[in-house]
Amino acid sequence: MNGYNNYYVFLILVKFRLNYAEEKLMKLNISMFRTALINVVRKTYHAIFRTDYTSFIFLAIITGAVVGFSTVLFHHSIEFFNEIFFEQTAGGLYFLGAAAVIALPAIGMFIQSMMILAAPDIASKKGVVEVIKSVATKGSVIPFRNTIFHFFAPVISIGSGNTMGPEAPAAQLGGGVANKLAHLFKLSDSRKRVFTAAGSGAAIAAIFNTPLGGIFFALEIILLNEFQTATFSALILATVTSSAISRIFLGNKSVFVFNSPDVGGYEHLYLYAILGIIAGLISLLFIRYSHALDPIFKKKILKRYPQWIVMTLVGLIMGVCGYFYKDIFGIGYVGINNILSNLLSWKTVLVLLALKIFLVPLILNSGGFGGVFAPSLFIGASLGYLYAVGLNYFFGFQFDTTAFILVSMGAVLGGINSIPISAILIIFEMTKDYSFILPLMLAVVASTMVMQISLKKSVHEKHLERQGYKLAQSKEVLLLRSIQVQEVMQKDIVLIPEETPLPKVLSALMESKYNTFYTTDQKGNIVGKITNSEIKPIITEYEHIREVLVARDIASKDVITVSETENLDYVMKLFENKDSDEFPVVNNYKIIGIIRRQDVIAAYNRESFKYNVVEGFARELKSISVNKFTKVIEGYSIVEKSPPKEFIGREIADIKLRNNYGLEILMIKRNNSPYTEDEIESNNYILPNPQYVIGADDILILFGADDKIKVTGEWENN
Repeated sequence: MNGYNNYYVFLILVKFRLNYAEEKLMKLNISMFRTALINVVRKTYHAIFRTDYTSFIFLAIITGAVVGFSTVLFHHSIEFFNEIFFEQTAGGLYFLGAAAVIALPAIGMFIQSMMILAAPDIASKKGVVEVIKSVATKGSVIPFRNTIFHFFAPVISIGSGNTMGPEAPAAQLGGGVANKLAHLFKLSDSRKRVFTAAGSGAAIAAIFNTPLGGIFFALEIILLNEFQTATFSALILATVTSSAISRIFLGNKSVFVFNSPDVGGYEHLYLYAILGIIAGLISLLFIRYSHALDPIFKKKILKRYPQWIVMTLVGLIMGVCGYFYKDIFGIGYVGINNILSNLLSWKTVLVLLALKIFLVPLILNSGGFGGVFAPSLFIGASLGYLYAVGLNYFFGFQFDTTAFILVSMGAVLGGINSIPISAILIIFEMTKDYSFILPLMLAVVASTMVMQISLKKSVHEKHLERQGYKLAQSKEVLLLRSIQVQEVMQKDIVLIPEETPLPKVLSALMESKYNTFYTTDQKGNIVGKITNSEIKPIITEYEHIREVLVARDIASKDVITVSETENLDYVMKLFENKDSDEFPVVNNYKIIGIIRRQDVIAAYNRESFKYNVVEGFARELKSISVNKFTKVIEGYSIVEKSPPKEFIGREIADIKLRNNYGLEILMIKRNNSPYTEDEIESNNYILPNPQYVIGADDILILFGADDKIKVTGEWENN
């Protein structure tokens, strides 16, 4: 009986292993099918679009189309969840009566808290700043699982009634989708950054139905005002395509309904400037309040209480506010239209303004998802209405409130989000009315001026700095910051002990090709420096003091040192500020080298040249991977080949490719899965050393005479 039981257990184990093996085989087959499908798409794409220009146009249009459809799906998903929460869920809470709406935002916040609990790392990467980091960082990778997560989280948040906007999540969605497309087509780093930014701009263009606004949103926020012709072309093509798809599926009507505004006479333009300043102060209040809540939640509340409790309570607060003032629910476009139509009293508008400023940062800092574009428009509409009503009541004007509402919407949008040009274009395109463009421009400039004077930088740059990121805005600074002092410092530094007699100091100075000496104490620590400036005053008295003075007596104690781990951007700024041409490099007060201005300039020139060469060579490698054969000059070519069996597992030095075949290995390409989410390229190009061991999956990129390359055709047969 015991043997039978053992046999039965054995059969169960065998069955388990067979099922496991079958499951692994199925996954392997699916993975192989996906990889094969992606390769077919890539080959077809490269076969059709052989020139760089046509492929660029095609990819820009495809990016806009895919982002446009994604944004339409995002929009309909918000409506779908809004219907689920406010019709079906509220119907299930019928016993609460009208008060059922109080529970809906709380339910939405609870669901979001569970999503955060399930994927805390992904949940923390929210907002437009993640797209900015991706575009500004080498590699430019946005994992697709992040894009999926941040599609559903804001949809649930806004759909359940939380007073947030869809624009920032849509921009993150567009950037993520475009970034994945760029990886699938194996674009270079620079192209990935361009198309990622274009995807975000296309999403804004689709969600607002404002192509120009989308273009300048990408330039002002995602690219931090870095303008290039190729970038602008990609933005135009992507945003126009995305807007066209949005207009087909979502309609071509503005979300705001109003009569043509009457801006009044030009003598009243100063009133719009004052409105812009007030809008800037309100924007500053909103940002300061949001920044003040951040450490309170992170360091106090969320460390003491579970996040799901905190978020649910914030949702209940949101629900109570919405119960008494329903216009505060959701995106807020209905409330803005009510304000434009004068359907609300000034007291109600004042309360809505206060609630919007209070609730949006509260929801975001507690962990909720959503953007601040729509809330900015709502705050601006409320402020503009109250401002116009105040002018009419207290000063006897008969102004049309519509013009002030629209102008204020643009001013607050530009102020809170640091996007002056985008704000002007978005409001102009959404309203399609040119009559108030001058007041709009004046107010937006005044608002952003207040913000710039107060914050010195854009809101997004400040947010990134709080996360520990410092983004450079030029290639020059990026290159200098990528090089450390230890990489370029020179070791030929002249050191003399501080007790060295003056004649020996002068003798050493005359014999040396350098004009600066550094003195050290008995422990070897740097204590001073001697230059021509220290020598000149004592020349006339040299005969009298030559036996008296030592190096310590004439050395200057004002020595500025740098660490070997500092970057060259820091050193270059130090050269300018201290009016010096060299600094000693120290480690624990011990001098280990010298960094000179000409060394920094030479290092920058080398890196800049290498950067440009690599960019061009990377494009050549792309074409090689497609065509497998590229002619360099007459009689010589570059070819891509898989290694024959006898090469696999051997070092390059052992193969003696140059002696036996007359060929040079330029690079080796390692193939990875196109679905990898790591911060690496789908294809890694490496420069192998002689000890590199060739693997079965490696691709050899070879250079040589055409007749020698023909021999490699026999490799496939081995």
